[in-house]
Amino acid sequence: MTDSERLAAIEDIRQLKARYWRGVDSSDGALVRAILAPDCELDYIGCCTDPSSGQDFMPAMNVVLKGRDSWISDACARAGIITVHQGYQNEITVSDRSQASGIWVFADRFFLPPGGAFTRLTGYGHYHDTYTRADDGWKLQTTRITRLWVEVA
Repeated sequence: MTDSERLAAIEDIRQLKARYWRGVDSSDGALVRAILAPDCELDYIGCCTDPSSGQDFMPAMNVVLKGRDSWISDACARAGIITVHQGYQNEITVSDRSQASGIWVFADRFFLPPGGAFTRLTGYGHYHDTYTRADDGWKLQTTRITRLWVEVA
C-alpha cells in the first residue's frame, strides 16, 4: 500500500465517522446503516457510565447491536431525546488494503425531556473502532466506547 493510498483510506474513514455521528444525531437510520458492515458489532455497554463514580445514568443504552439491520434509527427521538456528538482527534491505523482501526476523542450531549432525574447528560471519552473495506468503500466493523467523564444536570 502506497503512502497516497494509506492517506486516502484515512480520509475515507474520517468521512465515514462524520457520517456516523450525523446519522445518529439526525436519526437517519439509512445513513448509519450505509456505513456499517453487514456483520458489524456495536458495543455500547457502559456508554453512559461515569468511571469515577460507577453510576450508570442511562442503563437502557447498554446494548450490543449485531449486524447493520439491528440499528434502530429513531430510538432516542421517540423517547424525546436529542443527541449531539462531536468527534475530535483521531488515531487511524490502516493495517492493509482492507483492514483499519481508529481511536476517536469525542464529546456527546443528550438532552432529555423534563420530568426525569436529569435533563442533560454530557460525556467525554473515546470511540475504539475497527473498519473493513468492502466493494463500495470502508465500513464500520466494530465500535466500543470508553468514558473519561460523565456529568448530568
